[in-house]
Amino acid sequence: MSLEGPLSGRTAVVTGAARGLGSETARALARRGARVALLGLEEEELARTAATLPHDAVRWWEVDVTDTDAMEETAARVRSRLGPPSVVIANAGVAGTGPFLDSDPRVWRRVVEVNVVGSAVTARVYLPDLLRTRGYYLQVSSLAALGPAPFMSAYCASKAGAESFAQVLRAEVAHRGVGVGIACPSWADTEMIRAGDGFTALRALRSALPWPASRTHPAARVAERLVRGVERRSAAVYAQQWVRGARFVRPWLPPLVVLRAHRLMRRLEEDGGVEDSGLLGAGGEAAEEGTS
Repeated sequence: MSLEGPLSGRTAVVTGAARGLGSETARALARRGARVALLGLEEEELARTAATLPHDAVRWWEVDVTDTDAMEETAARVRSRLGPPSVVIANAGVAGTGPFLDSDPRVWRRVVEVNVVGSAVTARVYLPDLLRTRGYYLQVSSLAALGPAPFMSAYCASKAGAESFAQVLRAEVAHRGVGVGIACPSWADTEMIRAGDGFTALRALRSALPWPASRTHPAARVAERLVRGVERRSAAVYAQQWVRGARFVRPWLPPLVVLRAHRLMRRLEEDGGVEDSGLLGAGGEAAEEGTS
């Protein structure tokens, strides 16, 4: 563990910390000497992640990021147990795949609620602490925010919305000493992505992407890049450097996607269509309760 550096002794909050990128990000923060609050929906997974971190520098709470009252109560507990946060990473997110017309409206809405509303709730309850500590808020968006991806309408819309929200937040709080960053990782090797590969829609989408956009990266490596961005209080955090270049061609991505999708969609329809996946993975199953 590194005991020196900008994060040493500071309190950091990570949402969606039960597994995947959130869990690895918590570990990377702890290695830099931060006290870490793990927030998520899966009690056993949160406890398992916490057990891998220094016991005197970690706490975990089971909480739904879309529940404002529960999030406010959790923020008070974080403040009491670990001190006011200097870093908040809004990582919680869910995804589903399938044609928009055939998608379950409850699942579609849940993706937007977790990815956009959950991020806004996270910012709202922790912003008073960040104002006091002149801290840093990192919104985890996605490559999906930069360009449309067939069969992922809710995910693309929600990640683009989260990115836009963070940009507005940055403009509103920069003069008060709070930094706001946006992370745009590509595919990370998480349980959610592995579960998605079991469905036709995501397999077809990934196979249609050119290299390096189709490449999957270890979650631990992506988390390290995110935490380096936190240390630098970066406005933009790129887990893969080629994504930086994708921003410059962003205006041309939608027509290119439509052009490439035309043949793909026709082929998939001829092969019997594409099924709706529901919320992906064990994390998605934990979030399903909010759709009822």
